[in-house]
Amino acid sequence: MKGKVFVGYLQSLALGIFFVFSFYSNAEAFDFTDWDGLVIKYVTPRELDGISFHAFDYERLKADPVFSNLVSRLNSFPLDNLQSRDAKLTFWINVYNILAVKMIADNFPIESIKDVGNFFSPVWKRPAGKVAGKERTLNGIEHEILRKMDEPRIHVAIVCASISCPDIRLESYTVAKLSDQLDDQMKMFLSSQEKGMRLDEKKNRVYLSRIFKWFAEDFESRGGVLNFIAQYVNPEERKAINKSQIKISYLDYNWKINGQ
Repeated sequence: MKGKVFVGYLQSLALGIFFVFSFYSNAEAFDFTDWDGLVIKYVTPRELDGISFHAFDYERLKADPVFSNLVSRLNSFPLDNLQSRDAKLTFWINVYNILAVKMIADNFPIESIKDVGNFFSPVWKRPAGKVAGKERTLNGIEHEILRKMDEPRIHVAIVCASISCPDIRLESYTVAKLSDQLDDQMKMFLSSQEKGMRLDEKKNRVYLSRIFKWFAEDFESRGGVLNFIAQYVNPEERKAINKSQIKISYLDYNWKINGQ
């Protein structure tokens, strides 16, 4: 009898622990379900200037109340809820993408996100939207928050609404799937010969996105850019870029908006 009581106690304890962890996991998460629906609804494949990309229908998105409600909810979200590193990474990656899209939608129609700003006041340093009651900029989110978290894969996850950027993911990033999603983004970006990586083995040269040039220092702790990306390409490509005599050049960057 005592044994049964003890087993019952352990089962109750385990169930209690499960509910506690579930509560805190759900409590720290912002609900990005609306974003999932918006990208499915308004993003379609397109090709422009020889580059294939995921294109947003900014005109229709701008008029969708679901989008404006999503942006409004970000303003009232308590950042103290974000306890874990992955929770913070996930939240701010999604927020960057949402606010970059908002920047285009707020100023649509434009040809490039850079058209929002000017030399003295670039778009990256202009208010993009309020999060937790504070006005945020794309520059602040990228450089003051995300880059300080020492995760180089963010550079294929955050999308500055341009054709040569990594493609906007057709789902929000989540804590449970974050690492797998970031790995998948890196593989997809590098598989694009127009904007990620292109090999010219005859010339012993690899052409990379300028993203890897602009943020090369973020990959240094992982052995450098080539060493890092080698794990995300096929065996033949890995062998080629691991050659000591390989030279790096950079692809042109197309700043036209990733719109329909």
